[in-house]
Amino acid sequence: MFGGTFDPVHVGHLVAAVNTRHALSLDRVLLVVANHPWQKRDRSVSAPEHRLTMVTAATAGIAGLEASSLEIERGGESYTADTLEALAAAEPGGELFLVVGADVVSELPSWRRVERVAALATLAMVARPGTPAVDPGPGWRTERVDIPGLDVSASDLRRRAAAGLPLDFLVPAPVIDVIARLGLYAGRR
Repeated sequence: MFGGTFDPVHVGHLVAAVNTRHALSLDRVLLVVANHPWQKRDRSVSAPEHRLTMVTAATAGIAGLEASSLEIERGGESYTADTLEALAAAEPGGELFLVVGADVVSELPSWRRVERVAALATLAMVARPGTPAVDPGPGWRTERVDIPGLDVSASDLRRRAAAGLPLDFLVPAPVIDVIARLGLYAGRR
């Protein structure tokens, strides 16, 4: 499971997902689109269905990557513990991995029911070159996945789109088409 707001999904997300799948020999990586991300209550977020449309467009044709609407279908605020419980119930005996950026590991103590997250999934910490090893603390099973260093951020991409600047090669072409078709980020700075 690789959860996120994906507002918009970009090449950094896909590089992390593809490299994690390869490094850990995973059957698939679900890019789970948050319904209402609790960490982003203080800012405007595109509609969940629009973000799902972008992730679906981005993952089309990429072996082993799938867009997931699980959190959108559940409704309300999105919490990783709830999503992992649903995935565990849907695939009893399956081994779950939670893909997170190494920069997110320090935020884990603030997550709701984080002990349950640690019990359900191995933490796949995605790290760019030069990123020091991060210890999430006791109770976690961990794997480190090194990926190429890409300096791409969704907030910068939203600003670029609002300013009419190109997103080419930063965002998959089908996602650029979705952004244009839905008029996403126009006027947002």
